Amino acid sequence: MSDGAVSAKGLKRIAWLDMPGGGQVYVDGSFAYVGHMKPPHGTSIVDVSDPRKPRVVSTLDPPSVGSHTHKVRVAGDIMVTNVEQDERHALRRAKRIPEIEAAHLAQHGRPITDAELAAAIKVKPDFLPRARASLTAAPYAEGGFRVWDIRDRANPKLLTHHLTGGIGVHRFDLDARYAYISTEMEGYVGNILVIYDMADPAKPREVSRWHMPGQHIAAGEVPTWPGQQHRLHHTLRHGDQLFAAVWYAGCRILDVSDITRPRVVGEYRYHPPFPEPTHTFMRVPFQIDGRDIAVAVDEEHEHVAGQLHGGLWTFDVTDPAKIQPLSMWHLTELDNPYVKAGGRFGAHQFQEHMEDTCLYTTWFGGGLRVVDIADPTAPKEVAHWLAEPPPGQTSPQANDVDTDARGLVYILDRNRGLEILERT
Repeated sequence: MSDGAVSAKGLKRIAWLDMPGGGQVYVDGSFAYVGHMKPPHGTSIVDVSDPRKPRVVSTLDPPSVGSHTHKVRVAGDIMVTNVEQDERHALRRAKRIPEIEAAHLAQHGRPITDAELAAAIKVKPDFLPRARASLTAAPYAEGGFRVWDIRDRANPKLLTHHLTGGIGVHRFDLDARYAYISTEMEGYVGNILVIYDMADPAKPREVSRWHMPGQHIAAGEVPTWPGQQHRLHHTLRHGDQLFAAVWYAGCRILDVSDITRPRVVGEYRYHPPFPEPTHTFMRVPFQIDGRDIAVAVDEEHEHVAGQLHGGLWTFDVTDPAKIQPLSMWHLTELDNPYVKAGGRFGAHQFQEHMEDTCLYTTWFGGGLRVVDIADPTAPKEVAHWLAEPPPGQTSPQANDVDTDARGLVYILDRNRGLEILERT
């Protein structure tokens, strides 16, 4: 058995870096960039030139403890980090506190207890002071993204904090010219796509927006779904197309040959019956057996017994107007010690680039699964790594993964630790 693993095949650990957990790890050259999940931790830049001795060379705080900066991308000497309201979902539920308290008093003839209120808004009781304080606090005003000059990785320089709207920016894509930002904006419900020209990184310039019909409530559109269920998670670019994961609305393919006018050329919806939302949709950068292939992964949230866990999809997108599902790959619960150990179990995310037909995908409590899609109708696991839980946890929570030009694999736990693996 490999050091640090409960179960492993074809992979071994060469380093584990004890650091706060995070939402994204992005590797470029000799550095790994880590966006941490929770304030006061923001972004870390890690020197991995010697992958057996990773070394943090700089850390950046979020703007305040009210924000997290858990996503990060790099293009050359420019780094972009998101700025999003921390505990955004819980704080949204907290807005119902006055309504819940009034209803409970009317029904039971007594004030609601803290334990009952915490259960009603799905938080721990120690979060209630922050929840109540949010009812009278000023609106959140830090949402957006920050752009950094990282020519000196040990001393990044902030170029701008560009404000967007609402709770701010979630995951995003970045290339040498454009940033493809998933953010809330005034007048819309849920995240939409805003594309920025980054020719002058200190002055991002909006060039276009895209949203699903029903999101633009300021223009009189009416959502046909509850809450934030239909929204952009993020897009990934391939040529003149963006592959968009739109949560409980499935997948979209956008034509951006005219970057100022993104337009839908393909869509596929599978909610219902599938219970978990679409997290990432990505075009395979080469054909397989003469077909254009795309992959998608669903993010598991609160699993309901009897329903499917989040899993991995393959699609034929040769004709974007007729997207065809080819297969799904699921991780079995059998022989996995963390299915009921606390924390999530199902899928979350794969590395957002491919050099061959292997897809490196994180399952929260299922670790890393390397799935070969050489036959996209029959994906096959060829390697895996299921780590021991980090100190203080009952299960691993593998959240994000990237691979580098050396073939090394970087796995970021949601709560604690970055590990580096190599294929055996």
